[in-house]
Amino acid sequence: MTHRDLSAEIASSLSLSPQGVAAVVALLDEGATVPFIARYRKERTGSLDEVQIRDIAERRQALVDLAARRKTIEAAIAEQGALTPALVARLEACRSRAELEDLYAPFKKSRKTRADKAREAGYGPLAELILRQVERLERRPAAEALAGAQDIVAEELANRPELRRLLREALARHGELVTKKKRTAPDGPSAFEAFYGATERVDRVPPHRYLAVCRGEAEGFLSVSVAVDLGRAVDNVLRRIRYEPRSPLGPALRDAVEDSLKRLLIPSAETAVRADLKTHADKASIAVFGQNLEALLMAPPLGAGKVLGVDPGIRTGCKCAVVSATGEVLAEATVHLVGREDPRSLQILKELLANHRPDAVAVGNGTGGREAEAAIRRVVADQCPDVVVVSVNEAGASVYSASDIARAELPGMDVTMRGAVSIARRLQDPLAELVKIDPKAIGVGQYQHDVDQGALRQRLSDVVESCVNRVGVNLATASAPLLAQVAGIGPKLSQTIVAERARRGAFPSRSALMKVPGLGARTYEQCAGFLRVPGAPNPLDASAVHPECYPVVERMANDLGVPLARLVGDATLAHSIPLERYADAELGLPTLRDIIAELARPGRDPRSAFEAPKFRDDVHSITDLCDGMELEGVVTNVTDFGAFVDIGVHQDGLVHVSKLAAGFVRDPHAVVRAGDRIPVRVLSVDVPRKRISLERLAPTN
Repeated sequence: MTHRDLSAEIASSLSLSPQGVAAVVALLDEGATVPFIARYRKERTGSLDEVQIRDIAERRQALVDLAARRKTIEAAIAEQGALTPALVARLEACRSRAELEDLYAPFKKSRKTRADKAREAGYGPLAELILRQVERLERRPAAEALAGAQDIVAEELANRPELRRLLREALARHGELVTKKKRTAPDGPSAFEAFYGATERVDRVPPHRYLAVCRGEAEGFLSVSVAVDLGRAVDNVLRRIRYEPRSPLGPALRDAVEDSLKRLLIPSAETAVRADLKTHADKASIAVFGQNLEALLMAPPLGAGKVLGVDPGIRTGCKCAVVSATGEVLAEATVHLVGREDPRSLQILKELLANHRPDAVAVGNGTGGREAEAAIRRVVADQCPDVVVVSVNEAGASVYSASDIARAELPGMDVTMRGAVSIARRLQDPLAELVKIDPKAIGVGQYQHDVDQGALRQRLSDVVESCVNRVGVNLATASAPLLAQVAGIGPKLSQTIVAERARRGAFPSRSALMKVPGLGARTYEQCAGFLRVPGAPNPLDASAVHPECYPVVERMANDLGVPLARLVGDATLAHSIPLERYADAELGLPTLRDIIAELARPGRDPRSAFEAPKFRDDVHSITDLCDGMELEGVVTNVTDFGAFVDIGVHQDGLVHVSKLAAGFVRDPHAVVRAGDRIPVRVLSVDVPRKRISLERLAPTN
């Protein structure tokens, strides 16, 4: 497929401009990253956004994979000496993997079939007569011959692409997903009891329910099948082939069709339909994970300021670490705040607060978190009432603590103390800290361990990359894991940059990056606009204006008769600039508008302002809850069936999708996002099963 044909097909399938798609494909072929294309190549793409560009990249890869599979199939058929020009043309016309596999089906037998044996026995001619539906026979065939001929007919029908497609569509539209308790399933209560003896139309099974069914099947609790009306299927097939009920071989053909359906066509279609269900469910689940991860990564940061991080513990005590505004560890201690009053521990806590005067205290929300938070609040209220005490979601902190990244960042520090450091830094800047953790460990997905892991990794990588480049990265303080997510840099080069920064000192400008070994002009082009150098001689180095556009901004300042430093940050001056004067074939109005927005608010953070969540002081555990109680909570995870909310009891409650809003909600993400603070009412509490049912209340303001 030529470059033009590839672009045209992508444009058609995504309903996008052919010129814009062609530009994106060309830029991707040149090695450009998605964030760079979306931000700095709007003139070439027609201002396609990041989502559209990622869709193009995904569709491009799918077509490349399809072409590779087509080549493999052609080579395999050619090896058998069966590749004809007509077959090549049919293969070239295929636009899906299923179509290709349908054409390849007759050529990929790995073992001798019943039909093969029948052909060897000489029953092929009789099979031809059955398919021709002759009007009369010279003599009645023997039962063995008839059975063999029917096997040949059954296989031939099962290899016809149009009939394979017919059965797939029939099962997809009219089939029913049937789930039963497996005979070998363990006795006793099970999370899959709701699926014992359940039936649901295939085209109505929601993605999260299908993934639950697959998990039940994998864990040995469920047997799963797709049922279809066999009689209707037989009639549908007979209508599409030559069938003469009055022919002496009419009954033989009907029997062969039924056998083909039961033994070959339906099982093959069931496999394909279930694969499609799984693919659809995976995509939906991965999309949910991506949306939740994006919300967490883009959560409002506390910003630069000292933080006392506390990783709660009961038996071994609470680990405390004070970190500076740049994340360096200033002090650490272990105190006992949960389960027993320890005067010495309270004194240590007071000393940490007095000696380091943090702007906030970040308390992990794990076991003992609410009790530790209550004790800390009492000390803070007496000693430094202006200090904010915040409950921080600690999911993944233990994973970070034992990671290679943590060992490199905090060498010699106890593993448990690293968790306190991570919690403190997570409050300062969630994005900068969460990029160090495997997204699957953050716990914001839906059946994340059951979906296609390759697709999941790619989606999460895309989300992290998008968020990091949207916010921008401070070149003076960024960690290697954070720099690795900047467009064009990657893990290896990020470590080189950090090593050079440690050896030479902070980079004085963006252009100083060009001295880093292994960082060439192409990489600099990709990454420069997303890096910030506060205090650089050129004030544009602290903005999202790309270095390639510095000359035009300098012209703007000269035309206004002001120094460049005066223009950067002056919204009134910036908005007085007549953009048309500076537009040309290379630099159009979309990029010029972006430049003006940056000049008005250079290096602006797109994230919202930080506001600490407030939990009720009289609620610490699930046993403190009662029906009808109203609380404020923080959304931790949004799924297809509702939202999980942290209400400060170490066990998230579920607001079912039917309780998220007054009207019907099709997509929970349309009304709530991870990190949102929402008022809720307790509907029911199941203490033994640790289940809390909530409903969302209308906001009071």
